Amino acid sequence: MTRIHITGNAGSGKSTLASHVGSVLDLPVYGLDETVWLPGWKKSSPERRDALEDALVSKPSWVIEGVSQKVIRAADAVILLDVSRPTAYYRCAKRNWRYLLSSRPGMPRGCPELLIIPYLVKLIWRFPSNVQPRLLEAARDCDTKIFHVRNHSEVEAALGEIGV
Repeated sequence: MTRIHITGNAGSGKSTLASHVGSVLDLPVYGLDETVWLPGWKKSSPERRDALEDALVSKPSWVIEGVSQKVIRAADAVILLDVSRPTAYYRCAKRNWRYLLSSRPGMPRGCPELLIIPYLVKLIWRFPSNVQPRLLEAARDCDTKIFHVRNHSEVEAALGEIGV
């Protein structure tokens, strides 16, 4: 499988897993944060985001991490990381504290984490009921192989089936 999408809630481990999978399979890794956000935490227009996602999924092989129904439909396999809300909150805090006053890697300039904390709190809380069902439905609608993983052993099993 050469087109792998890793998705899930903020703090679920998407970037970490994508980096690992890309390294093992020697595939380019792309994050969707730069398609969603502009400097200063301004949201991209739907047209801009669509064009950027189209450019990414048109590549012959990739690992793309983030949340996108378009990427799900283009992928050979999807790994949906399903972690608990406390785990997601903890991991976000652990990741973001170093970048409270600056942009973390993979983000546009002018996106200090301090300014996005209220948004992240709501996003993490709402993800299981608002976003995750739509992602699962998108995968089912296009017969994409989806691995809905909830723990480390399920991640390992999914990676084994993908060939990592």
